[in-house]
Amino acid sequence: MKSIVAIATVLLMCSATSAANAKGCIKGAIVGGVAGHYAGHHGVLGAAAACLYGRHHAREQEKQRQQQSQVNGQGKL
Repeated sequence: MKSIVAIATVLLMCSATSAANAKGCIKGAIVGGVAGHYAGHHGVLGAAAACLYGRHHAREQEKQRQQQSQVNGQGKL
């Protein structure tokens, strides 16, 4: 039950951020919370770590998309 409350808390914190920052956080928090729970009852720690990683990964993907659109928009490779 504590894990569910912890995951819900992380999700609420992630949803309070802007949409760009929340990308990847919600899915990561759910997966990380479940994995952390089964890996030793560390659901909160797993959810928080996966949320941060999900946000980082989403930012990296967004940077790559922006760089590709700039390259494609200018006609250069």
